Amino acid sequence: MGKIKTTHVGSLPRSKDLSELLFKKDKKENINLDLFDQIVKRDVKNIVKKQIDIGIDSISDGEMSKISYATYVKDRIDGFSGESERKAPKDLDDYPSFKERIARTGGTPTYVRPCCTGDLKIKDTLQLTKDINNFKEILNQNNHSEAFLNAASPGVISSFLPNKYYKNDDEYLEKLSKIMQNEYEEITSNGIQLQLDCPDLALARHMTFKNLTEDEFLKRAEKQIECLNESIKNIDSSQIRIHICWGNYEGPHTHDISLEKIMPIALKANVKYYLIESSNPRHSHEWKVFEKLKIPSDKVIVPGVIDSTTNFVEHPEVVKDRIVQFSNVIDKENLMAGTDCGFSTFAGFGNIDENIAYKKLESLVRGAELASKIL
Repeated sequence: MGKIKTTHVGSLPRSKDLSELLFKKDKKENINLDLFDQIVKRDVKNIVKKQIDIGIDSISDGEMSKISYATYVKDRIDGFSGESERKAPKDLDDYPSFKERIARTGGTPTYVRPCCTGDLKIKDTLQLTKDINNFKEILNQNNHSEAFLNAASPGVISSFLPNKYYKNDDEYLEKLSKIMQNEYEEITSNGIQLQLDCPDLALARHMTFKNLTEDEFLKRAEKQIECLNESIKNIDSSQIRIHICWGNYEGPHTHDISLEKIMPIALKANVKYYLIESSNPRHSHEWKVFEKLKIPSDKVIVPGVIDSTTNFVEHPEVVKDRIVQFSNVIDKENLMAGTDCGFSTFAGFGNIDENIAYKKLESLVRGAELASKIL
């Protein structure tokens, strides 16, 4: 009998005062940077303790210093400016009254999302260094070593901060893979696992690339994995996780590409862990993909057994059943339990109440304990 370990996708709710500072910083308003650093460190300290107390095995810093999981790069890399066109997911286009309701109730984040308008160059590594040092210090204080930090993949940056400078999107993607290599290696060289967020492999199909044919999109996904592998070529695959999802929003999701189509491409990534959205009603059947798809012995599948878009707190028995279901098609040595997506993809936005998010993580741990007893 072995333990089913637990983790989550990374982002956790920011405090109100931190969210306010992040939005001011995003808009280039003057803020007290010393105060910002103090609040980030305070909040990382609090959320690390919460995760450890709950019993999560592999924990994160909650992405406390970031406005969002992808656009934070504009503050670390020169070559971005202006504002990009916002493309709604195709499923929301089909239901305009629902899309309008989301916008009217403040469900659409209002953060800066620029374009690439110049040659990309690293401009600032200070915040990355602070994030790493804060996290390491707090992990050491809590005698906890199993941890990861999130970073945007080259593909997700190219998908949501569009190219208006390089001669084509492939050249842009290749440049991003070289630029981001520094961040990836800095994280792992400090003994922290790297999580690459890759919604470009799923969400982008019905959002950024909704006008492509499926074959055209899959060809694009192949290129994104090729560039991702180039960016992590100097890192041991055992230190890398990727997250694949179809968008962290409650909606119809009727245009989501199937996991069956994208997983064979994703498995070409030189990484060990795959965190996959698996519990919401549109994708909870896709454990069946692994009945036919052989998982290499050096890969670990981390299905989301907790939904990240509703305030239902899953019963531990439900979590257990979801884990057991996956264990029927994946060896338990190649299985962890996780969440569908983050609980605060964008600072200050998201459906999940902060306290409920941690209650959901409690259910994740309790459910994994129940599953471990019978597997």
